[in-house]
Amino acid sequence: MRPDHYNPVTMLRIGIDLGGSKIEAVALAADGTERVRRRRATPVGDYGATVGAIAGLVCAIEDELGESGSVGIGTPGAVSAASGRMKNCNSTWLNGQPLADDLARALARPVRLANDADCFALSESRDGAGRDAAIVFGVILGTGVGGGIVVDGRLLHGADAIAGEWGHNPLAGEPHGLPAPACYCGRHGCVETYLSGPALAADYRVRGGAELDVPAMIARMRRGERLAGECWQRYLDRLARALGAVVNILDPHVIVLGGGLSAIPELYAALPPRLVRHVFSDRLAARIVPPVHGAASGVRGAARLWDEART
Repeated sequence: MRPDHYNPVTMLRIGIDLGGSKIEAVALAADGTERVRRRRATPVGDYGATVGAIAGLVCAIEDELGESGSVGIGTPGAVSAASGRMKNCNSTWLNGQPLADDLARALARPVRLANDADCFALSESRDGAGRDAAIVFGVILGTGVGGGIVVDGRLLHGADAIAGEWGHNPLAGEPHGLPAPACYCGRHGCVETYLSGPALAADYRVRGGAELDVPAMIARMRRGERLAGECWQRYLDRLARALGAVVNILDPHVIVLGGGLSAIPELYAALPPRLVRHVFSDRLAARIVPPVHGAASGVRGAARLWDEART
């Protein structure tokens, strides 16, 4: 259902999480109650089909509920303030495209876009693990590494819409003389190249381990395998170094971990004593917590983009 008119104060909030392999959509009531959820495969490499898939999900939800809603979209990159086109997407077929304009045209209404990590942080700050905290840093540790910052309940976007992008800072403290891994962004040695899920699996493989995914490697670590244990300890040390730089600048009250690696329970006890070594303080006040809404936080945060007052 495409509305003949659009009321931006509608109570229905539709969120889209545009992922590299799937597109998920959710409709939330004003109180955050989920009314319907849908998903479909992402048309990888096909920009036009991606726009059509998002529009189709929105229309299907509105047909089912019999009402129209606002639309917020979590993307794997950001909208350039200079050109209005997408940038920094690891789903590279989106880069350089006027996604916001094309979706507004397809849906006959304004849309709001934000980075998927921003959406995650917004969701967890509103009614999740960071609820009522003044400064929340939402961390994505998954196929990529990203972050979002919420201050007093509002997203911090920044002058170039890159606030929170700690995954593309260089990781300090790595041994000299070793080639830094290449990143899709064109640089070398980014935090993402060490702390993503694929990076952890690659570290195990290149040091003589089998070709395993992260859950299988973690299972070996728990069984006491030496190599898996060493890779895990190295991962924790790298994560502590990388987050230490963020804490020293942002000083958040809550750090919410999201993405696939956030489901590893050992993180929450092992990380704080390592992190405090890299913090310019006599203590670590920030709480490091798992997300309340889990994998649904990104799409819920996208729906909540229209709850933000913008000037």
